[in-house]
Amino acid sequence: MTGSSSSPVAEGPSRSQGLGPRAAAALVFGSSAAVLVVEIVALRLLAPYLGLTLETSTMVIGIALTAIALGSWLGGLIADQVDPRRLIGPSLGVSGAVVALTPAVLRTSAEWAPALLLLIAALTILVPGALLSAVTPIVTKLRLTSLAETGTVVGRLSGVGTVGAIFGTVLTGFVLVSRLSVSGILIGLGTLLVAGAALVEWRTRGWSGTPALTLVVVAGGLATTVAPGACDTETKYHCARVVADPDRDSGRTLVLDGLRHSYVDIDDPTFLEFAYVRAIASVVDAAFPEGEPLVAHHLGGGGLTFPRYLAATRPGTRSLVSEIDNGVVRINLEQLGLGPGAGIDVRAEDGRLGLRRLDAGSRDLVVGDAFGGVSVPWHLTTVEAMTDVRRVLDEDGLYVANLIDHGGMDFARAEVATLSETFEHVAVVGEPADIGLAPTATPEGGNLVVLASDRPVDLRAAQEALNSRRTGWKTSTGDELASWIGDAQLLTDDYAPVDQLLQPSSTRGSGSGSGSG
Repeated sequence: MTGSSSSPVAEGPSRSQGLGPRAAAALVFGSSAAVLVVEIVALRLLAPYLGLTLETSTMVIGIALTAIALGSWLGGLIADQVDPRRLIGPSLGVSGAVVALTPAVLRTSAEWAPALLLLIAALTILVPGALLSAVTPIVTKLRLTSLAETGTVVGRLSGVGTVGAIFGTVLTGFVLVSRLSVSGILIGLGTLLVAGAALVEWRTRGWSGTPALTLVVVAGGLATTVAPGACDTETKYHCARVVADPDRDSGRTLVLDGLRHSYVDIDDPTFLEFAYVRAIASVVDAAFPEGEPLVAHHLGGGGLTFPRYLAATRPGTRSLVSEIDNGVVRINLEQLGLGPGAGIDVRAEDGRLGLRRLDAGSRDLVVGDAFGGVSVPWHLTTVEAMTDVRRVLDEDGLYVANLIDHGGMDFARAEVATLSETFEHVAVVGEPADIGLAPTATPEGGNLVVLASDRPVDLRAAQEALNSRRTGWKTSTGDELASWIGDAQLLTDDYAPVDQLLQPSSTRGSGSGSGSG
Protein backbone atom coordinates (compact mmCIF):
# COMPACT_ATOMS: atom_id res chain seq x y z
CA MET A 1 0.00 0.00 0.00
CA THR A 2 1.25 3.45 -0.80
CA GLY A 3 0.55 4.83 2.65
CA SER A 4 2.67 2.27 4.50
CA SER A 5 5.90 2.16 2.49
CA SER A 6 9.19 2.88 4.26
CA SER A 7 11.47 5.83 3.53
CA PRO A 8 12.98 5.65 0.05
CA VAL A 9 16.68 4.89 -0.35
CA ALA A 10 18.73 7.00 -2.75
CA GLU A 11 20.35 5.23 -5.64
CA GLY A 12 24.10 4.97 -5.47
CA PRO A 13 26.89 2.92 -3.92
CA SER A 14 26.42 1.30 -0.55
CA ARG A 15 28.47 2.38 2.46
CA SER A 16 30.91 -0.46 1.88
CA GLN A 17 31.49 0.80 -1.65
CA GLY A 18 31.72 4.45 -0.68
CA LEU A 19 34.05 6.44 1.58
CA GLY A 20 34.37 6.37 5.31
CA PRO A 21 33.60 9.62 7.13
CA ARG A 22 37.25 10.34 7.93
CA ALA A 23 38.47 9.75 4.37
CA ALA A 24 35.63 11.89 3.01
CA ALA A 25 36.42 14.72 5.42
CA ALA A 26 40.14 14.55 4.57
CA LEU A 27 39.48 14.76 0.83
CA VAL A 28 37.09 17.70 1.14
CA PHE A 29 39.31 19.51 3.64
CA GLY A 30 42.47 19.07 1.58
CA SER A 31 40.97 19.97 -1.79
CA SER A 32 39.29 23.09 -0.39
CA ALA A 33 42.54 24.18 1.27
CA ALA A 34 44.43 23.65 -1.98
CA VAL A 35 42.08 25.96 -3.90
CA LEU A 36 42.88 28.85 -1.56
CA VAL A 37 46.62 28.13 -1.66
CA VAL A 38 46.52 28.36 -5.46
CA GLU A 39 44.51 31.61 -5.33
CA ILE A 40 46.81 33.42 -2.89
CA VAL A 41 50.03 32.26 -4.51
CA ALA A 42 48.70 33.19 -7.97
CA LEU A 43 48.48 36.81 -6.79
CA ARG A 44 52.17 36.78 -5.91
CA LEU A 45 53.13 35.00 -9.10
CA LEU A 46 51.33 37.58 -11.27
CA ALA A 47 52.44 40.70 -9.36
CA PRO A 48 55.72 41.20 -11.29
CA TYR A 49 53.81 41.28 -14.58
CA LEU A 50 50.39 42.80 -13.79
CA GLY A 51 51.19 44.78 -10.67
CA LEU A 52 49.87 44.29 -7.17
CA THR A 53 46.71 46.36 -7.64
CA LEU A 54 43.07 46.15 -6.68
CA GLU A 55 42.27 45.15 -10.25
CA THR A 56 44.75 42.25 -10.18
CA SER A 57 43.43 41.03 -6.84
CA THR A 58 39.83 41.33 -8.02
CA MET A 59 40.60 39.41 -11.20
CA VAL A 60 42.30 36.53 -9.37
CA ILE A 61 39.54 36.30 -6.75
CA GLY A 62 36.89 36.39 -9.48
CA ILE A 63 38.56 33.60 -11.44
CA ALA A 64 38.94 31.50 -8.29
CA LEU A 65 35.26 31.95 -7.39
CA THR A 66 34.31 31.06 -10.95
CA ALA A 67 36.39 27.90 -10.66
CA ILE A 68 34.71 26.96 -7.38
CA ALA A 69 31.23 27.50 -8.84
CA LEU A 70 32.03 25.67 -12.08
CA GLY A 71 33.72 22.76 -10.33
CA SER A 72 30.94 22.34 -7.80
CA TRP A 73 28.27 22.33 -10.50
CA LEU A 74 30.04 20.05 -12.98
CA GLY A 75 31.37 17.77 -10.26
CA GLY A 76 27.87 17.10 -8.98
CA LEU A 77 26.49 16.69 -12.50
CA ILE A 78 29.14 14.19 -13.58
CA ALA A 79 28.97 12.30 -10.27
CA ASP A 80 25.33 11.52 -11.11
CA GLN A 81 26.36 10.05 -14.47
CA VAL A 82 29.62 8.22 -13.66
CA ASP A 83 30.77 6.10 -10.72
CA PRO A 84 32.08 8.79 -8.33
CA ARG A 85 34.94 6.56 -7.21
CA ARG A 86 36.47 6.88 -10.69
CA LEU A 87 36.50 10.70 -10.51
CA ILE A 88 38.41 11.54 -7.34
CA GLY A 89 41.83 10.33 -8.50
CA PRO A 90 41.80 12.21 -11.83
CA SER A 91 40.52 15.39 -10.15
CA LEU A 92 43.39 15.41 -7.67
CA GLY A 93 46.07 14.20 -10.05
CA VAL A 94 45.36 16.47 -13.02
CA SER A 95 44.99 19.51 -10.76
CA GLY A 96 48.34 18.64 -9.15
CA ALA A 97 50.07 18.45 -12.52
CA VAL A 98 48.65 21.82 -13.61
CA VAL A 99 49.64 23.46 -10.31
CA ALA A 100 53.20 22.17 -10.58
CA LEU A 101 53.54 23.48 -14.13
CA THR A 102 52.08 26.91 -13.30
CA PRO A 103 55.28 28.80 -12.26
CA ALA A 104 57.22 27.82 -15.39
CA VAL A 105 54.26 28.32 -17.75
CA LEU A 106 53.27 31.74 -16.39
CA ARG A 107 56.80 33.15 -16.24
CA THR A 108 57.63 31.90 -19.71
CA SER A 109 54.37 33.33 -21.08
CA ALA A 110 55.03 36.69 -19.45
CA GLU A 111 58.41 36.93 -21.15
CA TRP A 112 57.69 35.38 -24.55
CA ALA A 113 53.94 35.74 -25.10
CA PRO A 114 52.70 38.63 -22.94
CA ALA A 115 49.54 39.01 -25.03
CA LEU A 116 48.47 35.56 -23.84
CA LEU A 117 49.37 36.12 -20.19
CA LEU A 118 45.85 36.90 -18.96
CA LEU A 119 44.38 33.88 -20.73
CA ILE A 120 47.06 31.52 -19.45
CA ALA A 121 46.84 32.99 -15.95
CA ALA A 122 43.08 32.44 -15.95
CA LEU A 123 43.48 28.82 -17.06
CA THR A 124 46.15 28.05 -14.45
CA ILE A 125 43.72 29.17 -11.74
CA LEU A 126 40.49 27.97 -13.33
CA VAL A 127 41.52 24.40 -14.23
CA PRO A 128 42.93 23.25 -10.87
CA GLY A 129 40.35 25.30 -8.96
CA ALA A 130 37.46 23.64 -10.80
CA LEU A 131 38.92 20.14 -10.50
CA LEU A 132 39.58 20.54 -6.79
CA SER A 133 36.15 22.10 -6.16
CA ALA A 134 34.55 19.11 -7.89
CA VAL A 135 35.86 16.84 -5.14
CA THR A 136 33.27 18.02 -2.60
CA PRO A 137 30.12 17.08 -4.61
CA ILE A 138 31.79 13.83 -5.72
CA VAL A 139 32.56 12.86 -2.13
CA THR A 140 29.11 13.97 -1.04
CA LYS A 141 27.60 11.63 -3.63
CA LEU A 142 29.60 8.74 -2.21
CA ARG A 143 28.57 9.53 1.35
CA LEU A 144 24.84 9.85 0.66
CA THR A 145 22.98 6.57 1.23
CA SER A 146 19.61 7.76 2.51
CA LEU A 147 17.47 10.84 2.05
CA ALA A 148 17.00 10.87 5.81
CA GLU A 149 20.61 11.95 6.32
CA THR A 150 21.04 14.27 3.34
CA GLY A 151 21.12 17.45 5.43
CA THR A 152 23.62 16.00 7.88
CA VAL A 153 26.04 14.77 5.21
CA VAL A 154 25.83 17.87 3.02
CA GLY A 155 26.09 20.23 5.99
CA ARG A 156 29.03 18.38 7.53
CA LEU A 157 31.06 18.23 4.33
CA SER A 158 30.23 21.84 3.49
CA GLY A 159 31.49 22.89 6.91
CA VAL A 160 34.64 20.77 6.54
CA GLY A 161 35.29 22.38 3.14
CA THR A 162 34.96 25.87 4.61
CA VAL A 163 37.34 25.02 7.45
CA GLY A 164 39.77 23.66 4.86
CA ALA A 165 39.58 26.90 2.89
CA ILE A 166 40.27 28.89 6.06
CA PHE A 167 43.20 26.62 6.89
CA GLY A 168 44.66 27.02 3.38
CA THR A 169 44.36 30.81 3.60
CA VAL A 170 45.99 31.09 7.03
CA LEU A 171 48.70 28.54 6.25
CA THR A 172 49.69 30.31 3.04
CA GLY A 173 49.56 33.87 4.37
CA PHE A 174 51.26 33.31 7.71
CA VAL A 175 53.54 30.32 7.13
CA LEU A 176 54.23 29.21 3.57
CA VAL A 177 54.91 32.57 1.92
CA SER A 178 57.36 33.58 4.66
CA ARG A 179 59.32 30.32 4.43
CA LEU A 180 59.08 29.04 0.86
CA SER A 181 59.37 30.44 -2.63
CA VAL A 182 56.27 30.74 -4.80
CA SER A 183 57.63 28.01 -7.06
CA GLY A 184 58.35 25.79 -4.08
CA ILE A 185 54.82 26.20 -2.73
CA LEU A 186 53.15 25.31 -6.02
CA ILE A 187 55.44 22.41 -6.88
CA GLY A 188 55.08 21.06 -3.35
CA LEU A 189 51.29 21.35 -3.53
CA GLY A 190 51.28 19.66 -6.93
CA THR A 191 53.32 16.80 -5.49
CA LEU A 192 50.90 16.38 -2.58
CA LEU A 193 47.89 16.34 -4.90
CA VAL A 194 49.41 13.71 -7.17
CA ALA A 195 50.36 11.67 -4.10
CA GLY A 196 46.75 11.96 -2.92
CA ALA A 197 45.58 10.74 -6.32
CA ALA A 198 47.94 7.75 -6.04
CA LEU A 199 46.53 6.89 -2.61
CA VAL A 200 42.96 7.08 -3.88
CA GLU A 201 43.97 4.96 -6.87
CA TRP A 202 45.49 2.34 -4.58
CA ARG A 203 42.40 2.26 -2.34
CA THR A 204 39.90 1.99 -5.20
CA ARG A 205 42.05 0.05 -7.69
CA GLY A 206 40.71 2.34 -10.35
CA TRP A 207 42.32 5.10 -12.41
CA SER A 208 46.03 4.50 -13.19
CA GLY A 209 47.35 7.80 -14.47
CA THR A 210 49.56 8.64 -11.49
CA PRO A 211 52.92 7.63 -13.04
CA ALA A 212 52.39 9.95 -16.01
CA LEU A 213 51.32 12.83 -13.80
CA THR A 214 54.31 12.28 -11.54
CA LEU A 215 56.53 12.83 -14.56
CA VAL A 216 54.63 16.05 -15.31
CA VAL A 217 55.26 17.31 -11.77
CA VAL A 218 58.97 16.51 -12.08
CA ALA A 219 59.05 18.30 -15.44
CA GLY A 220 57.36 21.30 -13.87
CA GLY A 221 60.00 21.45 -11.16
CA LEU A 222 62.84 21.22 -13.66
CA ALA A 223 61.26 23.79 -15.97
CA THR A 224 60.96 26.26 -13.10
CA THR A 225 64.74 26.27 -12.66
CA VAL A 226 65.28 27.51 -16.22
CA ALA A 227 62.14 29.61 -16.73
CA PRO A 228 62.71 33.39 -17.07
CA GLY A 229 61.71 35.82 -14.39
CA ALA A 230 63.10 34.01 -11.38
CA CYS A 231 64.00 36.01 -8.26
CA ASP A 232 67.21 36.29 -6.30
CA THR A 233 65.01 36.50 -3.21
CA GLU A 234 61.29 36.00 -2.64
CA THR A 235 60.18 38.09 0.31
CA LYS A 236 56.75 38.20 1.92
CA TYR A 237 55.65 40.86 -0.54
CA HIS A 238 58.02 40.91 -3.48
CA CYS A 239 60.06 39.09 -6.05
CA ALA A 240 63.38 40.84 -5.37
CA ARG A 241 66.66 41.13 -7.25
CA VAL A 242 69.78 43.21 -6.74
CA VAL A 243 71.39 44.18 -10.05
CA ALA A 244 74.96 45.49 -10.25
CA ASP A 245 75.56 48.63 -12.31
CA PRO A 246 77.98 47.75 -15.13
CA ASP A 247 79.06 51.40 -15.36
CA ARG A 248 79.63 51.99 -11.64
CA ASP A 249 81.39 49.37 -9.54
CA SER A 250 79.65 50.28 -6.29
CA GLY A 251 76.21 50.89 -7.84
CA ARG A 252 73.33 48.53 -7.11
CA THR A 253 69.69 48.62 -8.25
CA LEU A 254 66.99 47.02 -6.11
CA VAL A 255 64.36 45.52 -8.40
CA LEU A 256 61.03 44.55 -6.82
CA ASP A 257 58.44 42.71 -8.92
CA GLY A 258 60.23 43.70 -12.10
CA LEU A 259 60.35 47.43 -11.28
CA ARG A 260 63.43 49.45 -10.34
CA HIS A 261 62.65 50.73 -6.86
CA SER A 262 66.00 51.96 -5.56
CA TYR A 263 69.52 52.73 -6.70
CA VAL A 264 72.22 52.60 -4.04
CA ASP A 265 75.87 53.52 -4.35
CA ILE A 266 77.41 51.51 -1.55
CA ASP A 267 80.59 53.61 -1.47
CA ASP A 268 79.06 57.04 -2.14
CA PRO A 269 75.59 57.59 -0.59
CA THR A 270 75.52 61.14 -1.97
CA PHE A 271 75.27 59.79 -5.52
CA LEU A 272 71.59 59.87 -6.49
CA GLU A 273 70.70 58.08 -9.70
CA PHE A 274 66.93 58.57 -9.91
CA ALA A 275 65.56 62.01 -10.74
CA TYR A 276 62.84 61.88 -8.09
CA VAL A 277 65.40 61.20 -5.34
CA ARG A 278 67.46 64.16 -6.55
CA ALA A 279 64.27 66.24 -6.41
CA ILE A 280 63.55 65.15 -2.82
CA ALA A 281 67.14 65.98 -1.87
CA SER A 282 66.85 69.40 -3.52
CA VAL A 283 63.66 70.24 -1.61
CA VAL A 284 65.03 69.08 1.75
CA ASP A 285 68.37 70.84 1.25
CA ALA A 286 66.50 74.08 0.49
CA ALA A 287 64.13 73.72 3.44
CA PHE A 288 66.72 73.24 6.19
CA PRO A 289 70.10 74.88 6.90
CA GLU A 290 73.02 73.11 5.24
CA GLY A 291 74.49 70.28 7.31
CA GLU A 292 71.92 70.60 10.09
CA PRO A 293 71.07 67.17 11.56
CA LEU A 294 67.42 66.20 11.30
CA VAL A 295 65.03 63.84 13.02
CA ALA A 296 63.29 62.10 10.12
CA HIS A 297 60.66 59.44 9.58
CA HIS A 298 60.45 57.53 6.29
CA LEU A 299 57.31 55.79 5.07
CA GLY A 300 58.78 53.00 2.95
CA GLY A 301 62.38 51.92 2.87
CA GLY A 302 63.40 50.04 -0.25
CA GLY A 303 67.15 50.46 -0.65
CA LEU A 304 67.21 53.30 1.94
CA THR A 305 68.82 55.64 -0.59
CA PHE A 306 67.56 58.86 0.96
CA PRO A 307 68.16 57.92 4.62
CA ARG A 308 71.76 57.12 3.60
CA TYR A 309 72.00 60.50 1.85
CA LEU A 310 70.81 62.34 4.98
CA ALA A 311 73.29 60.42 7.13
CA ALA A 312 76.14 61.40 4.79
CA THR A 313 75.23 65.06 4.24
CA ARG A 314 73.80 65.84 7.67
CA PRO A 315 75.90 63.99 10.27
CA GLY A 316 73.95 63.22 13.41
CA THR A 317 70.64 62.80 11.56
CA ARG A 318 68.39 60.14 13.07
CA SER A 319 66.16 58.37 10.55
CA LEU A 320 63.41 55.97 11.54
CA VAL A 321 62.11 53.90 8.63
CA SER A 322 58.81 52.01 8.44
CA GLU A 323 59.35 49.22 5.86
CA ILE A 324 56.61 46.60 5.79
CA ASP A 325 58.75 43.93 4.12
CA ASN A 326 61.37 42.47 6.45
CA GLY A 327 62.82 40.62 3.46
CA VAL A 328 63.77 43.99 1.95
CA VAL A 329 65.36 44.95 5.27
CA ARG A 330 67.52 41.80 5.11
CA ILE A 331 68.56 42.66 1.55
CA ASN A 332 69.81 46.04 2.78
CA LEU A 333 71.87 44.37 5.47
CA GLU A 334 73.21 41.49 3.39
CA GLN A 335 73.55 42.90 -0.13
CA LEU A 336 73.35 46.70 -0.03
CA GLY A 337 75.99 47.45 2.58
CA LEU A 338 73.82 48.88 5.36
CA GLY A 339 75.96 48.74 8.48
CA PRO A 340 75.55 49.79 12.10
CA GLY A 341 76.19 53.33 13.21
CA ALA A 342 74.51 55.00 10.24
CA GLY A 343 71.78 56.56 12.38
CA ILE A 344 69.16 54.57 10.45
CA ASP A 345 66.68 52.50 12.45
CA VAL A 346 64.47 50.27 10.28
CA ARG A 347 61.28 48.75 11.64
CA ALA A 348 59.36 46.03 9.80
CA GLU A 349 55.93 47.61 10.10
CA ASP A 350 53.10 49.18 8.14
CA GLY A 351 53.72 52.88 7.56
CA ARG A 352 50.33 54.04 8.85
CA LEU A 353 50.77 52.07 12.06
CA GLY A 354 54.30 53.38 12.40
CA LEU A 355 53.00 56.95 12.24
CA ARG A 356 50.60 56.28 15.08
CA ARG A 357 53.46 55.23 17.36
CA LEU A 358 55.29 58.55 16.97
CA ASP A 359 54.91 61.40 19.44
CA ALA A 360 53.36 64.68 18.35
CA GLY A 361 55.86 67.26 17.12
CA SER A 362 58.71 64.73 17.21
CA ARG A 363 59.94 64.97 13.59
CA ASP A 364 61.56 67.64 11.45
CA LEU A 365 60.93 65.67 8.28
CA VAL A 366 58.59 62.94 7.05
CA VAL A 367 59.33 61.31 3.68
CA GLY A 368 56.60 59.37 1.89
CA ASP A 369 58.09 56.78 -0.46
CA ALA A 370 56.04 53.62 0.05
CA PHE A 371 54.80 51.72 -2.97
CA GLY A 372 53.01 48.49 -3.80
CA GLY A 373 53.99 48.04 -7.44
CA VAL A 374 53.56 51.55 -8.90
CA SER A 375 50.83 52.65 -6.52
CA VAL A 376 51.09 54.34 -3.15
CA PRO A 377 49.15 52.17 -0.68
CA TRP A 378 45.77 53.88 -0.49
CA HIS A 379 45.72 54.16 3.31
CA LEU A 380 48.83 56.38 3.14
CA THR A 381 47.13 58.89 0.82
CA THR A 382 44.08 60.05 2.77
CA VAL A 383 43.20 63.17 4.72
CA GLU A 384 43.33 61.11 7.92
CA ALA A 385 46.82 59.80 7.11
CA MET A 386 48.06 63.28 6.23
CA THR A 387 46.56 64.62 9.46
CA ASP A 388 48.69 62.06 11.31
CA VAL A 389 51.76 63.17 9.33
CA ARG A 390 51.06 66.76 10.32
CA ARG A 391 50.67 65.68 13.96
CA VAL A 392 54.14 64.13 14.16
CA LEU A 393 55.87 67.10 12.48
CA ASP A 394 57.08 70.02 14.53
CA GLU A 395 55.89 73.53 13.68
CA ASP A 396 58.61 73.98 11.04
CA GLY A 397 58.40 70.39 9.81
CA LEU A 398 58.25 69.29 6.18
CA TYR A 399 56.45 66.42 4.47
CA VAL A 400 57.81 65.38 1.07
CA ALA A 401 56.48 62.45 -0.95
CA ASN A 402 57.13 60.60 -4.19
CA LEU A 403 54.08 60.01 -6.41
CA ILE A 404 53.65 58.20 -9.72
CA ASP A 405 50.90 58.78 -12.26
CA HIS A 406 50.35 59.06 -16.00
CA GLY A 407 47.75 60.29 -18.48
CA GLY A 408 45.32 62.68 -16.85
CA MET A 409 47.27 62.56 -13.56
CA ASP A 410 43.99 61.99 -11.71
CA PHE A 411 45.57 60.30 -8.71
CA ALA A 412 48.40 62.82 -8.39
CA ARG A 413 45.98 65.74 -8.54
CA ALA A 414 43.71 64.09 -5.95
CA GLU A 415 46.64 63.53 -3.60
CA VAL A 416 47.85 67.11 -3.93
CA ALA A 417 44.30 68.33 -3.28
CA THR A 418 44.22 66.15 -0.17
CA LEU A 419 47.47 67.65 1.08
CA SER A 420 46.16 71.16 0.39
CA GLU A 421 43.25 70.34 2.69
CA THR A 422 45.69 69.45 5.48
CA PHE A 423 48.70 71.76 5.15
CA GLU A 424 48.95 75.52 4.68
CA HIS A 425 51.71 75.45 2.05
CA VAL A 426 51.85 72.86 -0.75
CA ALA A 427 53.95 72.65 -3.93
CA VAL A 428 54.61 70.06 -6.63
CA VAL A 429 57.87 69.34 -8.43
CA GLY A 430 58.01 67.48 -11.73
CA GLU A 431 58.39 67.63 -15.48
CA PRO A 432 56.75 70.88 -16.71
CA ALA A 433 54.23 69.10 -18.95
CA ASP A 434 53.18 66.76 -16.12
CA ILE A 435 52.34 69.54 -13.67
CA GLY A 436 50.61 71.92 -16.08
CA LEU A 437 53.52 74.31 -16.67
CA ALA A 438 53.75 73.41 -20.36
CA PRO A 439 50.07 73.26 -21.35
CA THR A 440 50.80 72.76 -25.03
CA ALA A 441 52.86 69.62 -24.37
CA THR A 442 51.34 66.20 -23.80
CA PRO A 443 51.98 64.89 -20.28
CA GLU A 444 54.04 61.71 -20.26
CA GLY A 445 53.73 61.06 -16.55
CA GLY A 446 56.06 59.26 -14.19
CA ASN A 447 57.43 60.40 -10.87
CA LEU A 448 56.35 63.63 -9.17
CA VAL A 449 57.43 65.03 -5.82
CA VAL A 450 54.96 66.87 -3.59
CA LEU A 451 55.97 68.91 -0.55
CA ALA A 452 53.76 70.25 2.22
CA SER A 453 54.36 72.29 5.34
CA ASP A 454 52.74 74.79 7.65
CA ARG A 455 55.56 77.24 7.02
CA PRO A 456 56.79 78.61 3.69
CA VAL A 457 59.60 76.68 2.00
CA ASP A 458 62.20 78.50 -0.06
CA LEU A 459 61.06 77.29 -3.46
CA ARG A 460 63.54 79.53 -5.29
CA ALA A 461 66.40 77.75 -3.52
CA ALA A 462 64.72 74.44 -4.27
CA GLN A 463 64.54 75.32 -7.98
CA GLU A 464 68.20 76.32 -8.00
CA ALA A 465 69.09 72.96 -6.43
CA LEU A 466 66.97 71.17 -9.03
CA ASN A 467 68.77 73.06 -11.80
CA SER A 468 72.18 72.25 -10.38
CA ARG A 469 71.28 68.57 -10.34
CA ARG A 470 70.12 68.79 -13.98
CA THR A 471 66.73 67.25 -13.39
CA GLY A 472 64.86 69.49 -15.82
CA TRP A 473 62.05 69.59 -13.24
CA LYS A 474 60.08 72.69 -12.29
CA THR A 475 58.15 73.80 -9.22
CA SER A 476 54.45 74.66 -9.20
CA THR A 477 52.56 76.39 -6.41
CA GLY A 478 49.89 79.01 -5.80
CA ASP A 479 47.41 79.75 -8.59
CA GLU A 480 49.29 77.58 -11.11
CA LEU A 481 48.99 74.60 -8.81
CA ALA A 482 45.35 75.31 -8.02
CA SER A 483 44.58 75.37 -11.74
CA TRP A 484 46.37 72.04 -12.22
CA ILE A 485 44.48 70.45 -9.32
CA GLY A 486 41.15 71.62 -10.72
CA ASP A 487 38.18 69.80 -9.25
CA ALA A 488 40.13 66.76 -8.07
CA GLN A 489 38.39 64.87 -5.28
CA LEU A 490 39.79 64.52 -1.78
CA LEU A 491 40.94 61.10 -0.64
CA THR A 492 39.62 59.90 2.72
CA ASP A 493 39.66 56.68 4.71
CA ASP A 494 36.05 56.26 3.64
CA TYR A 495 36.67 56.90 -0.07
CA ALA A 496 40.09 56.49 -1.67
CA PRO A 497 39.84 54.81 -5.11
CA VAL A 498 43.59 55.09 -5.69
CA ASP A 499 43.88 52.11 -8.05
CA GLN A 500 41.03 53.41 -10.19
CA LEU A 501 42.43 56.95 -10.38
CA LEU A 502 45.95 55.81 -11.18
CA GLN A 503 46.80 55.78 -14.88
CA PRO A 504 49.31 52.99 -15.68
CA SER A 505 52.27 53.56 -17.95
CA SER A 506 52.28 51.87 -21.34
CA THR A 507 55.98 51.16 -20.80
CA ARG A 508 55.83 49.72 -17.34
CA GLY A 509 59.11 49.57 -15.50
CA SER A 510 61.09 51.74 -17.94
CA GLY A 511 60.93 54.97 -15.98
CA SER A 512 63.44 56.56 -13.65
CA GLY A 513 62.41 54.48 -10.69
CA SER A 514 59.30 53.63 -8.75
CA GLY A 515 59.61 54.19 -5.06
CA SER A 516 61.15 53.23 -1.75
CA GLY A 517 64.31 54.86 -3.03
